[in-house]
Amino acid sequence: MRKEDTVKLISAEGFEFVVHKDAAMVSQTIRNMLTSPGSFAETQHGEVTFPEISTTILEKICKYFYWNLEFASGKETEFHIEPELTLELMMAANYLHT
Repeated sequence: MRKEDTVKLISAEGFEFVVHKDAAMVSQTIRNMLTSPGSFAETQHGEVTFPEISTTILEKICKYFYWNLEFASGKETEFHIEPELTLELMMAANYLHT
């Protein structure tokens, strides 16, 4: 995978997830950050920092991005969410418009 095909998502604790740009674009918020005209740091560097999203939640979100790419075409399958992550994950998903 080439660097220009990836995006680095950084959690509140500083953990970095390198994901394919197509997967990250599942999020409307990330899409807007990376494709907005102008010289925004996110666009220039291909990095997005989420100071309010923990590593555990961002990891689950990254998994969801890939799951969405694979199964959004209509094949019925479940994306498992641990009950203890539900509230925090819902808040992050709302922010990310996923």
